[in-house]
Amino acid sequence: MQVESSLFHHTPYRADLKPAPFLPMSKKEMQQLGWDSCDIIVVTGDAYVDHPSFGMAVIGRQLEAQGFRVGIISQPDWLSKDDFMQLGRPNLFFGVTAGNMDSMINRYTADRKLRHDDAYTAGNVGGKRPDRAVTVYTQRCKEAYKDIPVVIGGIEASLRRIAHYDYWQDKVRRSVLFDAKADMLIYGNAERPLAEVAHLYARGASVDEMQNVRGTAVLRHEALPEWRGVDSRKIDQLHKIEPIPNPYGADDVGCQNLSGPSAAKVFDNDAPKAISVQPPKPRPWEKTYVLLPAFERVSEDRFLYAHASRVLHQETNPGCARALFQMHGDRGVWVNPPAFPLNTDEMDAVFDLPYQRVPHPIYGKEKIPAYDMIKTSINIMRGCFGGCSFCSITEHEGRIIQSRSQASIVKEIKDIQAKVPGFNGVISDLGGPTANMYRLGCKSEKAEKTCRRLSCVYPAICGHLDTDHQHTIDLYRAARDVPGIKKVLIASGVRYDLAIEDPRYVKELVKHHVGGYLKIAPEHTEEGPLSKMMKPGMGTYDRFKELFDQYSKEAGKEQFLIPYFISAHPGTKDEDMLNLALWLKERKFKLDQVQNFYPSPMANATTMYHTGLNSLRNVKHDSEEVPIAKKGRQRRLHKALLRYHDPAGWPLIREALVAMKREDLIGTGPQHLVPPEGRAEQFARKNGGKPSKGQQGLTRFSSNQFNQAGQGAANSGAKANNRNSNGAKAGAKPAANNGQASKGGNNASRGNPRPGARPKFGTKPAAQKVKQG
Repeated sequence: MQVESSLFHHTPYRADLKPAPFLPMSKKEMQQLGWDSCDIIVVTGDAYVDHPSFGMAVIGRQLEAQGFRVGIISQPDWLSKDDFMQLGRPNLFFGVTAGNMDSMINRYTADRKLRHDDAYTAGNVGGKRPDRAVTVYTQRCKEAYKDIPVVIGGIEASLRRIAHYDYWQDKVRRSVLFDAKADMLIYGNAERPLAEVAHLYARGASVDEMQNVRGTAVLRHEALPEWRGVDSRKIDQLHKIEPIPNPYGADDVGCQNLSGPSAAKVFDNDAPKAISVQPPKPRPWEKTYVLLPAFERVSEDRFLYAHASRVLHQETNPGCARALFQMHGDRGVWVNPPAFPLNTDEMDAVFDLPYQRVPHPIYGKEKIPAYDMIKTSINIMRGCFGGCSFCSITEHEGRIIQSRSQASIVKEIKDIQAKVPGFNGVISDLGGPTANMYRLGCKSEKAEKTCRRLSCVYPAICGHLDTDHQHTIDLYRAARDVPGIKKVLIASGVRYDLAIEDPRYVKELVKHHVGGYLKIAPEHTEEGPLSKMMKPGMGTYDRFKELFDQYSKEAGKEQFLIPYFISAHPGTKDEDMLNLALWLKERKFKLDQVQNFYPSPMANATTMYHTGLNSLRNVKHDSEEVPIAKKGRQRRLHKALLRYHDPAGWPLIREALVAMKREDLIGTGPQHLVPPEGRAEQFARKNGGKPSKGQQGLTRFSSNQFNQAGQGAANSGAKANNRNSNGAKAGAKPAANNGQASKGGNNASRGNPRPGARPKFGTKPAAQKVKQG
C-alpha cells in the first residue's frame, strides 16, 4: 500500500544526536551522554532489553533516529510518583506501554488465578507491574508532571481503544482513554503515527491540533469538523455490512464474489481503446466516520455489543477503513483509520537501528526468560491475514503482511553472530506471527485496498491471495549459506493450509529446518468450534501430515508434528471435546499442560464468549446462539477431556460420559477413554475428600497402568518400530506440547501468549500450553 511519505522523511529534531549505547535509564546515564533532559520518556512494564523483539526498544530507537532524546523508565514502583520522576521532566511527552504483553494476561491464568512468574522480568519474578498497567502508569505520570502530555500505546492500550468486554471483571469497560485519562492513544504498530505525533509536539502543536493522525484515538465532545457521519445501524442494520463502493470503477476487485484465480478479467491488450480523461473517482470512506452505539448501550445490550464489534472488525483495512466514534456519556472516543503498513524499505530501516541485542547492563547476570527465548531468533515479517477469531494479531498488527528484505535478514544474522554472547551458530527461528506468510499477500492492489474480509484463508483461500512460497524458500537457503551458521530452525507456527498449496516449501522446511518437532495448530477436530475459530477442517491437517511424513522419510529423519488445541472455545459443546479426546487417544497424544480459551479484549471470539452470538455473521435478533463454556465446571470438564489420561479428571469425565449416555467409553480396554472408578476414588467420594494414605495405592488403575493396558492391547502384534499417526513409536508416549510467543513488540500474538511456553526445537518438549486469543 503506497503512502505519501516515508517513515523517515521528517527532518531530525536534533540533527547532531548520536545513538546511545543504551537508551538511558538514570540521570547518571543521561549525564554520560551529555544530556540535561529527555525529549520523550518511555514508561514500560517490561525489563528493558535493547532488541527488536521488545516494543520499548523499537519505539525508543526509532524516535532516537528521528532526532529525539529518549529515556526509559522500566517497571517503576507504581505506588508513588517518585520513580516516574527519576529522569526528570520530559520536554515533549511521556509514552506509556504495559509492555509486550497485556498486563492482565501476564498476571492471571485463564482461570483468573494469580501467576507468580513473569518472563519479561529479570529473574522471572511476578508482580513487577500493576494490573491494568497502562492506566496506573498514566495516572502516575500525570501526578508527577500535570502539564506533560501522555501518549499510550502497545498491545494493552491498542485492544482497549473502544468499549470492550473485560474478562477479569466480567463486564464491559469504557475505552482505556477514559480510565487512564491519557491525551492520546496509538493503536497497532506505532512507528508511523508515533513519528508524526512526536514531530507535531516538537513543532509546538497541541493535542487539539493533531486529532486526525491515522492510527490514533482521542477523546472529543463531537466528531471532527467536515467529516460526514453515518450511524452504524444504518450501514449494518443489525443485519449486513454495506459493501463499499469500488473507487476504481471496476467490477472484478471485490473479494466477496471471487471464486478462484480465474475470476480475474482478461483484457484484450491489442484492441484499440479510446482515450478519455475521467475525474478522480470519489472515495466515500474518506472524511467519513461510523457512529457506533454508545458505551451505555453496548454495556447493556448484547446484540448491540456484537454489532459494534462486527463493525469495528470490518473497519480495519487501511485502504478503505472509516473513522469510528463512540460516545461515553457526554464525550466520545474518536478512532482514526489505521495507519498505513510499513513497506519493505521502512521495515529494513526499523530493524537496522543500532540495537545492542542484549538486556540493559542494570540487570547484571539475572536471566530474562523472554529474552533467552528470542535472542537468536529473527522477526522476518509482521501482520497476519489468517483472521483466527481467538487471536489478537490482526487487530493489533493488521492483516497486510509487512516483510523485510532478504538482505536485511541476512545482515541481522551476522549481527547476532557479532553481538549475542555465547552464540553457537544456531538461529532459533526465522518467523513472526506465522512462519510462512513472508512476502505473501493480495495479488490485486485494487482488491487489497477495498477488501473487508476478516480472513484471506477462511472459509477457503481467496483466489487473489499469492501462495507462492518461493521467497521464503530463497530466504531459508540464504540464511543457511551464511558462514558460521550451523542450523536455522523454524519455531514460529506454520500455517499448514497455506503450506500445502506449495509442497516445495514443505519439503524445504522438513528437510532442513525442523529440529525434531514442528508445531502446527489445528486447534480442534470438530466443525462446530472450528467454524467459530475460522480454522480449516482436519482434512487439511491430514494432507499436511502426509507431506511432512513423506519428506521426513525422504530426508532419512525421525521427526514429529506437535499439534495444539484449544479447550472451551466459543462454539464448543461437551460432545465436541469428547470427540477431540477420542481423536487424541486414538493417536496416543498425551497433552501434559493445557489451557482453556482466554478471552482477550477485542478478539472476535471474546465477543462470542460475552454475548453468546455469532458476530462473524450478520448480527440480528434471531442470530445463531453460540454454545459457550462459561461456568467453571464445564470449563474444567473441557480441560480434563484434553488431559483424558490424567486421573485427576477422571471423576468429572465419567460423570459427563454418563450424562451423554456414553458409558461405553468407561472401561479398561483400548476403546475406552477412562477406567471405572477405583477403590481410592470411591473412598474419597464417600468421605468428601482425598484418599487417606492407606487408600492412595488402591486405585484400580493408575494413569500409567490404564494407558499401558489400552495401548498394549491396541499395539499387540505391532512391530516395535511401527509409528502411530503422530509419528511416535507405537506403544511409546508421544511428546507433549507447549504454547507460543510471537515476536515484534506486539506480542501478543494470539492474544499475548506467554514467551517461553513452547519448546525450543531440537529438545523434547515437556508440556503443552495452547495458544490463546
